[in-house]
Amino acid sequence: MGGRAGSRRRLSDCEGEETAPEPRSPLLDRQGALWRNVMGFWLLGLCNNFSYVVMLSAAHDILSHQRASGNQSHVNPDPPLTPHNSSSRFDCNSVSTAAVLLADILPTLVIKLLAPLGLHLLPYSPRVLVSGICAAGSFLLVAFSHSVGTSLCGVVLASISSGLGEVTFLSLTAFYPRAVISWWSSGTGGAGLLGALSYLGLTQAGLSPQHTLLSMLGVPALLLASYFCLLTPPAPQEPGGEEEAETSARQPLMGSEAPESKPESRSNLSLPERWTVFKGLLPYIVPLVVVYFAEYFINQGLFELLFFRNTSLSHAQQYRWYQMLYQAGVFVSRSSLRCCHIRFTWVLALLQCLNLAFLLVDVWLSFLPSIYLVFLVVLYEGLLGGAAYVNTFHQIALETSDEHREFAMAAACISDTFGISLSGLLALPLHDFLCNLP
Repeated sequence: MGGRAGSRRRLSDCEGEETAPEPRSPLLDRQGALWRNVMGFWLLGLCNNFSYVVMLSAAHDILSHQRASGNQSHVNPDPPLTPHNSSSRFDCNSVSTAAVLLADILPTLVIKLLAPLGLHLLPYSPRVLVSGICAAGSFLLVAFSHSVGTSLCGVVLASISSGLGEVTFLSLTAFYPRAVISWWSSGTGGAGLLGALSYLGLTQAGLSPQHTLLSMLGVPALLLASYFCLLTPPAPQEPGGEEEAETSARQPLMGSEAPESKPESRSNLSLPERWTVFKGLLPYIVPLVVVYFAEYFINQGLFELLFFRNTSLSHAQQYRWYQMLYQAGVFVSRSSLRCCHIRFTWVLALLQCLNLAFLLVDVWLSFLPSIYLVFLVVLYEGLLGGAAYVNTFHQIALETSDEHREFAMAAACISDTFGISLSGLLALPLHDFLCNLP
């Protein structure tokens, strides 16, 4: 990348004696680079979370396999359920959709736990390649699966892709202007909306889940193109010679050509320093853990049980609508940083817990008369979750020093994953308990 740029400059210098081209304005160059970078991070957020969201949207279908003959789709767009308990008042799958949630989040949790210890030693480019390959593999494996177990293996690949990508790209924001954080966050919200809406829309239009998943294989390709073709090399952190600055700035993206490069040196923190930084992040991490625990307990523990028989929507369609509306709320709030900053994210955690209590009581007592009231609550739930995410990382970016920011961003992203994992573990026994009720 830098070599090609250097070659172009040298060619221009040789030709300058004859042509003397008019120089470009440095301001225009900086503005063009800024737009490339913010759009690059928006697309990276969109593509990175897309497979994760699609797998959660397809969770009901994955657990309701109905085989078809020949090479047809292995899942009916609106599959009948295998009842967990025929005498239960709930319309249950034999396995909770939290099983898909756990397959979609536990590998991410492992990656994020290990990432602060040594992932920074691996250059960014190989990480991005692995993330894109795993995302494509997840779509293929689930699409051609003939068992729930194989499908869950595909979900695990989606989890590896999303977790590795999130750690990688959030760390990478430390080498770019802080504005890219809000664009990355907006892109992840867009992934939720586009992923859930595309799965809902294509299956509603009559496309089988298998062909729906195969149609999404272009998203991993867009991820790789956004990283390798759209992002510019990070700006140099300190003034210096142009060639030296370019070489130094390339290190986070392309590897470690020079051990003394300043961007790479940010990661060389001792374990005591890392522990000190991590303890300072706890006021941000704990509220985000609570927010994500509550909302994913709702999404994968209660959505399946919030079934209304007095509507024209089937159970599978209701589940897809819940997922889509939740992701719509997440997209709006993750894109709201320029309009609204929320410093005290513990308030969002409290409100999300109230949402969980309200819907849990409704599952138990069935007091809500219409599914449209649940639609409103689910949309509000998504707004709270997205606001907690974007404001947490914005505050961390503002309040951490340059030398600690790369580690802080990678370490803090464990919080949402940890909360989601806890919710999945508790949602499984809740599902079995409620589905065994007469």
